[in-house]
Amino acid sequence: MSAPQPVARKPRADVVRNRARVLDTALRHFTEHGVGTSLEAIAKDAGVGPATLYRHFPTREALLAAALDVHGEALLEQLPSLKDAANADQTLRRWMRVLEDYLSTFSGLPEPVLTALASYDSPLAANCEKLVAITDDFVDAAQRHGTARPTVRGRDLFLAALLLAWTRNAPVGDDALPTLRNLLETGYSTR
Repeated sequence: MSAPQPVARKPRADVVRNRARVLDTALRHFTEHGVGTSLEAIAKDAGVGPATLYRHFPTREALLAAALDVHGEALLEQLPSLKDAANADQTLRRWMRVLEDYLSTFSGLPEPVLTALASYDSPLAANCEKLVAITDDFVDAAQRHGTARPTVRGRDLFLAALLLAWTRNAPVGDDALPTLRNLLETGYSTR
């Protein structure tokens, strides 16, 4: 006879409320001040102490990953409409723009995302790998239809979208972003 398994208790209402308040406040702070915003300011603005913030989100990356999960839900909801595009080439181009928008969610986001890609223990890593896998699916479809070069990988295009997201906030000139997008498309396309 096996030992009875302990029943998982639901978190207390105040714990759930505090986590939600910290996350909502972090979303606002990341949007207004970028990913480098003060965690202490987030805690204070949320009406909790720093220890409460760190109990729910032990690192800046954990808090950022939770904030991106909120935005990621909207991103994933767009997938079915993207996959309905008339051809794989157009679908891939549309996905790249959506991905670029997502990676531009917060000022300064490309740097921690790039770091997470190299570190599997980062809370952001799972999010990144999921997006790379989705990008791989779009690349595979375009390759099957002969509109993407066979040497291109989803990770390559994910990094390219990350570069475009970084470029949005970089002082590189107004015409750099469209030019880089065009270079990217002509680089992976067989057209």
